[in-house]
Amino acid sequence: MIFIVLKVQIRPDQRDYWLEGIQRYTEAVRQEQGNLSFDCFESIDTANEFAIVEGFESREAGDSHVKTDHFADFMGWFPKVLAAAPKIVNVEVPEGWSEMSELG
Repeated sequence: MIFIVLKVQIRPDQRDYWLEGIQRYTEAVRQEQGNLSFDCFESIDTANEFAIVEGFESREAGDSHVKTDHFADFMGWFPKVLAAAPKIVNVEVPEGWSEMSELG
């Protein structure tokens, strides 16, 4: 599994535009073949800070993702809503999700 987490700070004056755009983008990404999950969460501590958590079944699925029309559209409007450069983690997790042993 390819596991990607983006931490993004959104400009307060662009919040509504961001929420509309990320909803549209989320729906499109979730329809991609090879997408395992795509979720967006807002921080409870920092206003307008969001985390995007993505999972793709393979490197090839991740590579296909960045070639889609909706990714190109996202990259067109996404920079306009940012208050700072996003932070990213992009790793391969061979076994994918596992159960939390403390509660399993």
